[in-house]
Amino acid sequence: MRIAFHGAARTVTGSCHLLEACGKRILIDCGLLQGGREIEAQNAEPFGFDPTEIDMVLLTHAHLDHCGRLPLLVKRGFRGQIVSTAATHDLTRLVLLDAAHLQEEEARRRTRQAHRHGHHKKDEPLFSLIDALDALDRFGPPVRYGEPVALAEGLHATFHDAAHILGSAGILVEALEDGALRRILFSGDIGGSGSPLLGVPDVPSPADFVVMETTYGNRAHKSYGDSVEEFYEAVTRTFARGGNVIVPTFALERAQEILYAIRVGIEAKRLQSSVQVFLDSPMAISATEIFQRHPECYGPELAAAFGQGQDPFHVPGLHFLRDSSESMALNNIVGGAIILAGSGMCTGGRVRHHLKHNLWRAEAGIVFVGFAAEGTLARRIIDGAKEVTVFDEEIPVRARVYTINGFSGHADQQALLAWRNKVTGVKATFLVHGEAETMGTFATLLPEGRVEMPGLHQQFPL
Repeated sequence: MRIAFHGAARTVTGSCHLLEACGKRILIDCGLLQGGREIEAQNAEPFGFDPTEIDMVLLTHAHLDHCGRLPLLVKRGFRGQIVSTAATHDLTRLVLLDAAHLQEEEARRRTRQAHRHGHHKKDEPLFSLIDALDALDRFGPPVRYGEPVALAEGLHATFHDAAHILGSAGILVEALEDGALRRILFSGDIGGSGSPLLGVPDVPSPADFVVMETTYGNRAHKSYGDSVEEFYEAVTRTFARGGNVIVPTFALERAQEILYAIRVGIEAKRLQSSVQVFLDSPMAISATEIFQRHPECYGPELAAAFGQGQDPFHVPGLHFLRDSSESMALNNIVGGAIILAGSGMCTGGRVRHHLKHNLWRAEAGIVFVGFAAEGTLARRIIDGAKEVTVFDEEIPVRARVYTINGFSGHADQQALLAWRNKVTGVKATFLVHGEAETMGTFATLLPEGRVEMPGLHQQFPL
């Protein structure tokens, strides 16, 4: 039995781990690397294993950095089954179809650029819409939280609620080989405990080996309540200056969480009921609708609201913008609007248009409410860049920038430690999904025992 790490190895994105057990080769996640162009170019490189030899994929959740290379995996020969919760399946469909559209659109853009420079070779996307549909055809029957699923003789997997996004899971794999039972726990992305939308993460215990994320392993978040207040303050101050509030928004979870916070703010009279809110993300709009179909994933507060017949995401001045022409019309609004647009790291989507039209305005407010990987446009703005490139144009950063990390769907350092300390019987902990310096800090805090920080494609016997 052995494990190999083919993504999220001393970096935050691209989760992809290969477990060999009971004669099977099992992939846990197959996500995209996200960041600057140099980082994203690595997605086209070989996986580090033969896709045709993979028997199945266990998918922890639907974020692009966990599911985004599934179409490429199928394109290169994978013919096994993908196992996930029902909510993850629904959201993954949304994510992969959108990603394929963006891949094809970007390939066309690069082809046009090449033609303008006298090169006539057609640029190919990493994967196409057909590849994405082929990947979606590989999904098997959905699994339920807490119910063991037989993968092969002597091999079982149990999905546990990770409370990160709708349908997210940590996965406990139990393998019986040569009369010995080994238990390998994959954390997936561990949710914080403050969000009203989801519950708190389950912790299966015990486990012999733990593979855990460390995204925020070196810092503490503000409390959810303090973060909501900070958000209200950012909106109020920006409106007082006469500007718009631009919120680069992850379509899954974060958009819904911000809508809920705005609704509560209006009810508590922290925000004016006349505030105009624009959800400028077709994916986020669809994700909000998917929420309504999966009450099995709700936290107590959200379950209570739906149980009373309320729509917790309804805001009086809310506008859903699906058409691109509606999105472009927002350029005519110079102040008094909250614009939620994807993507959260500003690597694509409509938010870049809104940044182009608002970053240079001193009266505007840019509110970041999630993690931004190194090399992304969001990270450059957060780190204090005076000027950034948007659509090949240099834009000065004069807007007020707010970074509010208490909305994060990731556990902070103390919550990560609390999660790990509840898992008993651990022989070794493998740290993934974090920047190298962050991992190093977190590793010093772990209980006694073997700790590994795997490099890319590094293998370990279990």
